Amino acid sequence: MISLRHAIDSAAALLAEAGIDSARWDAEQLAAHLTGIERGLLALLDHAPGAEFFAQYHDIVTARSRRVPLQHLLGTVSFGPVELHVGPGVFIPRPETEAMLEWATAQPLPQRAVIVDLCTGSGALAVALARHRPAARIIGVDDSEAALEYARLNTEGSNVELIRADVTAPGLRPDLDRRVDLVIANPPYVPDNASVEPEVAQHDPQHAVFGGADGMAVIAHVVRLAGRWLRPGGLLAVEHDDTTSESTVELVSTTGLFEDVVARKDLAGRPRFVTAGRWEAS
Repeated sequence: MISLRHAIDSAAALLAEAGIDSARWDAEQLAAHLTGIERGLLALLDHAPGAEFFAQYHDIVTARSRRVPLQHLLGTVSFGPVELHVGPGVFIPRPETEAMLEWATAQPLPQRAVIVDLCTGSGALAVALARHRPAARIIGVDDSEAALEYARLNTEGSNVELIRADVTAPGLRPDLDRRVDLVIANPPYVPDNASVEPEVAQHDPQHAVFGGADGMAVIAHVVRLAGRWLRPGGLLAVEHDDTTSESTVELVSTTGLFEDVVARKDLAGRPRFVTAGRWEAS
């Protein structure tokens, strides 16, 4: 019988040959998933997995080598303090967005703040913020029913409300005008002609990835909504492509509605999101 270590070594080699940078990590994560133990404890497994495990492991590793996202195979992804259900039809939250989450949780919002997460997808930002602010009213907005199915699963039992709506539609939710404390968004922002990994090109919903020729199409609508919904002194945070930081700063600044417009970096040091405050007097 082949050993678990040898199976993982072989899987890592196959995934590396397929062009996956995190080959060893993925091979171990898939083994941990099938055995039901933490990845770091695989070496301590006190019994050899049976033939059924090795057959399942072969199939799941083969799927990963064909660039099916690791998160689809696991069915979950970690994002900040929460574990989220993900799969086909919903954008997989990335670690880059955790920098924006960290910024948001550090802001001195009212205890019963009103927070809107635009383009919520799986509900990642909304759920993570709900964990941090259980007394807040948190609203997640998305126009994809497939994405909202995952968001409903992820927000079950939380203080998050979900709304199916298109953020580019004019006149959206006038009841929120000047009543929101924080608008946060991870919209589709990749320029249409950008080269992306096979996992993104073949499995992420294109509607949730690409944001027009320059990647700014949906960001413009996010900024417009924030200008209408935010109370004076309310805050905006919007993620963008690492090539469009200056364009996003300019877009927010030229509305005349925001002050303290700041370009911020993700945990890898790349320009990733812009924050601003709604003018107190406008």
